Amino acid sequence: MGAWDLLLVGLVILLGLCGVLLPGVPGSWLVWAGVLWWALKDPRPVAWWVLVGATVVLFLSQAVRWALPPRRLRAGGADGRLTAYAGCGSFLGFVLLPVLGAIPGFLAGIYLCERLRLGRRGEAVAALRTAMRSGGWSVLTELFTCQLITAAWLGTVLWG
Repeated sequence: MGAWDLLLVGLVILLGLCGVLLPGVPGSWLVWAGVLWWALKDPRPVAWWVLVGATVVLFLSQAVRWALPPRRLRAGGADGRLTAYAGCGSFLGFVLLPVLGAIPGFLAGIYLCERLRLGRRGEAVAALRTAMRSGGWSVLTELFTCQLITAAWLGTVLWG
């Protein structure tokens, strides 16, 4: 697979990661479609195993999200700034503390945004709880799944 094809697949996956945080964009399906495209263009066994793993993880994520409350972040007072902070925190946590750091990073991003907005610790913690109850867990589940799939794809491209 050529460099341009890999770049385009990477852009589709990146769009999917950003799409998880945007309402109405099928982020996780874009990430999966990018991995599918890569596996079809680079038909090695490792590519197919990454695709199978991504499919299984994505279906498990959908089952978990189905059991969680529906996404109503806007109704809970979340805006674009909050989701941007949460997404950046999750990405930094995923990189700094590989894989498991995404969860505390997501929570820290929401807390930081609310602390800057409200100014007090107690109010920021209450706003964090409200955001997570109003659909934050669903967004975190989908974002974490997409980050796992992206890490598997990137690891396979770089070292596979």
